[in-house]
Amino acid sequence: MSMLKTSDGTRIFYKDWGPKDAQAVVFHHGWPLSADDWDNQLMFFLGQGFRVIAHDRRGHGRSDQTDTGNDMNTYAADVAELTSALDLKNAIHVGHSTGGGEVTRYVARAERGRVSMAIIISAIPPVMIRTESNPGGLPIEVFDGYRSAVASNRAQTYLEIASGPFYGFNRPGAKPIEGAIRNWWRQGMMGGIKAHYDCIKVFSETDLTEDLKAIDVPVLVLHSDDDQIVPYEDSAPLAVKLLKRGTLKTYRGLPHGMPTTHADVINTDILAFVHEQLAAEQRAARPELVA
Repeated sequence: MSMLKTSDGTRIFYKDWGPKDAQAVVFHHGWPLSADDWDNQLMFFLGQGFRVIAHDRRGHGRSDQTDTGNDMNTYAADVAELTSALDLKNAIHVGHSTGGGEVTRYVARAERGRVSMAIIISAIPPVMIRTESNPGGLPIEVFDGYRSAVASNRAQTYLEIASGPFYGFNRPGAKPIEGAIRNWWRQGMMGGIKAHYDCIKVFSETDLTEDLKAIDVPVLVLHSDDDQIVPYEDSAPLAVKLLKRGTLKTYRGLPHGMPTTHADVINTDILAFVHEQLAAEQRAARPELVA
């Protein structure tokens, strides 16, 4: 297995497939999952000629089950160490849910030349929790409920999340995908309970407002109006207004876990955005080629 040992001694598992000189696409998973949640996208973009990279966040999947460093700054620092070790330049970063927050924090602080664009999907920015400055957010009691459930019986909790709101299988007429449910549960149970417990505070309380404002590369924001985990109105529309070069695409009736349930749709839209941005970069670099 490929492992990066970070400056604090934590081992981070990662996958790195495809030509090393190809455009790199780096995938950041959601809570409490792993790089395996991107299987469909890894195969799709690998087939399109990209270099694909996905890591297990510290405390998740095959990475070390840390009891410290489970915070957004450290998550982003781990990504920075990984991209530096792999010497990635002009990479494309794709994040889902908590991973979208990780992308936002990392890209806002990345060394110049490391990132060319970003895509955040069903993502947590700007901030999820309800505060005086964010009255549309979710009350802290929602996240306290997550903490209590994880601490008391995370195996059952993970099963209920995957079979219900995460993939929208609790909606009338929905047809549960048993493999997706089991795979979600498998990934969750691979990680460490302490890191997963700590991460609830990370995805609920991390304010990414200033990070969004600081990002100067193109960002595609994908979100569904029926997201039951990260409510639409207090996330994507607010995030895109804070971005300098943000583009919002809203889906009707898709679930939070739409990269799995509707992978063909999501993959096609990401690829179209990537091609559009790469073409724009080429035109900017070679203005004489523009008719």
